[in-house]
Amino acid sequence: MSDQEYKENEMEKDIPNQEVENENIEGVNDSAEDFENAENEPIESENELLKAEVEKERNNFLRLFAEFENYKKRTSKERIELFSTANKELMTALLPILDDFERGLKEIEKSSDDVLLQGMQLIYNKFKNTLSQKGLKEMEVKQGDTFDAEIHEAIAQIPAPSKKLKGKIIETVEKGYKLGETIIRYPKIVLGN
Repeated sequence: MSDQEYKENEMEKDIPNQEVENENIEGVNDSAEDFENAENEPIESENELLKAEVEKERNNFLRLFAEFENYKKRTSKERIELFSTANKELMTALLPILDDFERGLKEIEKSSDDVLLQGMQLIYNKFKNTLSQKGLKEMEVKQGDTFDAEIHEAIAQIPAPSKKLKGKIIETVEKGYKLGETIIRYPKIVLGN
């Protein structure tokens, strides 16, 4: 082989190599585009994934916040109910003393000692005002009122003195009291038959 033939042979070998190299370069370019597209797809799906996760966390936060608000409302309502009825036991224990005070005043009115009566009335008024400031209210029950089993306690039935009082309240034996809006002692009444 001559030098020239050798060179031509080498050139022919180089030409296919250059084509292969060009094909490889084009393949690299295609691969780079594919890589960029592949990167964009995960970025978009990653963004969607992150958005979904943020939305999920937002919903969890809103639920937790709503539960906390409901808890605060419930506990404050329970606290108010507790404070309003905290005196219930004490008031219930003081009611017989109030009844005794009223009976004592009636007996003192029968005597001729006006100074004793005035002193007892002052003490009674102060005691009753203190209880009313704490939420105690006397239930109004008059003769001739209609009997209501929800708010009255009938302890006896007697023949009605008149037709108008038949099925109505004749007499109140023991006063009823409310603490706020809760009845702590029902009025005991005598019912006309």
